[in-house]
Amino acid sequence: MADALRFESPVTRSHPAGESGGLTLTDSSATVKWLVRAFDEGPAAACLQTPFGSSRQDPSGALVLGSRPGEWILLGAQDAVARVVESLQGFGSGDFVTAVEWTHGRAMFRVSGRHAPRALEKVCSLDWSDPMTPDGAVTSASVAKVICDIARDDCRGTLSYLVLCDRSFGQYVFDALIDAGREFGLTVVPAGLSFSDTQDTVG
Repeated sequence: MADALRFESPVTRSHPAGESGGLTLTDSSATVKWLVRAFDEGPAAACLQTPFGSSRQDPSGALVLGSRPGEWILLGAQDAVARVVESLQGFGSGDFVTAVEWTHGRAMFRVSGRHAPRALEKVCSLDWSDPMTPDGAVTSASVAKVICDIARDDCRGTLSYLVLCDRSFGQYVFDALIDAGREFGLTVVPAGLSFSDTQDTVG
């Protein structure tokens, strides 16, 4: 699993914390991540219970994202994600499942607070209104011209979005999100927090 190797965040340049004005950006790249692929109507899909474009909290505590047809991203604490991956084993000829540990290959940032949609609008052309991207919605889109997976994952009633991209673009996307959020009194939270900690860090 992810802790077999020491995790190094793709974000290497530090930024001033700023003053909280209803927008927080957290480097959550150390969160354990797995990519699962299977038949989109097979036993594994039925086990995951997360259709394309949606997300749900598994009883283990892992967050399951239906990122594409027949493709899911698992996020959370190592033990929680491991339990979901283990539940997908043993379907035999009824399915073909691949599960890839993705933690070190993908950057992930949490954008939280009442100004989060306005900040994201500056770097992504999606409609961030509630009818189009409600809590639990999952999509893939260009963020500052980098293709990212984006999930709305509100925390205790506060708007919150997870932005995942290839590790090689991590610093660039992080900087782009900072630039987009400056006018909203952005607070930057350093790397090293657990997934549950990032859920508690809201603007």
